[in-house]
Amino acid sequence: MKVLSSQDELLLLAIMKLGDDAYGVTIRRHVSKVTDKEWSIGAIYDPLYRLERKGYVHSFLSNPTGERGGRAKRIFQVTDEGRKALLEHKKVRDELWGSLPNFALGK
Repeated sequence: MKVLSSQDELLLLAIMKLGDDAYGVTIRRHVSKVTDKEWSIGAIYDPLYRLERKGYVHSFLSNPTGERGGRAKRIFQVTDEGRKALLEHKKVRDELWGSLPNFALGK
């Protein structure tokens, strides 16, 4: 089984949600919004490059855009291996959550 950190899970899910618009700034914005916590750009790019080295994401440079002064964006996409790792991670989480007794959940 491939173990993902919570940070890895958040980033992979954000990339999948953002689709073709998944680059550093939009990923950071989305993750900051859903966690209600401001993420530094380093807290985004360092794990993204680690995920890329593991084969969970792939990145490429977009065509230069006028909005960025003619600079390209580094777009991230989740690979099949990344999707597989996410599904395994979800299965484990679901099993653990589902096996908790009601009193542990305050019921």
